[in-house]
Amino acid sequence: MKEETATWETSREEFVAQWGALGSNWGINRTMAQIHALLMTAPEAMHTEEIMERLHVSRGNANTNLRELVGWGLVRSVLKKGERREYFEAEKDVWKMFITIARERKRRELDPALSVLKNCAEQTKEEGPGPGKDFHKQMKELQEFVEFGMKVSDTVSGMKHSSALQWAMRLLS
Repeated sequence: MKEETATWETSREEFVAQWGALGSNWGINRTMAQIHALLMTAPEAMHTEEIMERLHVSRGNANTNLRELVGWGLVRSVLKKGERREYFEAEKDVWKMFITIARERKRRELDPALSVLKNCAEQTKEEGPGPGKDFHKQMKELQEFVEFGMKVSDTVSGMKHSSALQWAMRLLS
C-alpha cells in the first residue's frame, strides 16, 4: 500500500510541475497554475501553510495566487468547523473548469480586444482609398472574426458536456 501512495504522490508532483509549465504558456503565472493543480488533485481542502510547504512558495505568493484563483472562480474558500484557518478547494469538474476559464478569458482578454477593434474601425470608417481604408477593412474583418469566435465559445459554454462533445464530433467528422 505504501508503494501505491508513493507512486500516486510522485505522479501528482509531476502533474503539478507540468500544469505550472502549461500555465506559463497560457499566460498564467507558474505558481498560480501549480496551486490550481495541487488543489485540483487534493483529496481534501488545503490551508495556505500546506500549499506553501508543498510548493516551496512564500506566504505572500501563496495568498496572492489563491485570491486570484478565487477571483477566477476556479478555487473556493472553505470554512471547517472548529478551525480558524481558511481552507481552499478547487473545482474538480473538468467541464465546469473549462467553462469558467473560457468565461474569464473572454471577460479579461477578448472583451477589451474587441472594444479596441470596434473603436479602431469606427474611427477609420470615413477613410478614403489607400492605407487608411485598408486598415479599416482589416479592423472590421478582425472584429467580425473575434465576434464569431466569441459566439461559438458562448454557445459551447452554454451546452451540457455531453451535448458539446456530440456537437464537436459532428463538426470534426
